[in-house]
Amino acid sequence: MSNVIKKFFIASMVMWIAPVAVLYGFNNHLFPGTSQLSSSSKTLLSGFLAVISVNLVIVLYIIMAMKEPTNREHQPDPAFLAQAKSSINQPASVTTSDNAQTHKKTE
Repeated sequence: MSNVIKKFFIASMVMWIAPVAVLYGFNNHLFPGTSQLSSSSKTLLSGFLAVISVNLVIVLYIIMAMKEPTNREHQPDPAFLAQAKSSINQPASVTTSDNAQTHKKTE
């Protein structure tokens, strides 16, 4: 389970970093040829590439999720099962008498 959370965290961080890096690169002329573009062309191109970068990250995350093994059988937590079985096996009279005593104490 921690592996899934780690992948989700990394994908979320890249989804924030990639478009910001694209916009920063265009505004600071880090990409070749960006200084020759007009201001409006630079804005449109950088915004379009930022959106594409986010979509690429989403696609990669979906591909990673689809490659997760699905043949494992899920097992419930043994401690939870033991507690659930013990609560089912308790006689109903014990729980009703406990509730009656608690109700009398509060009055």
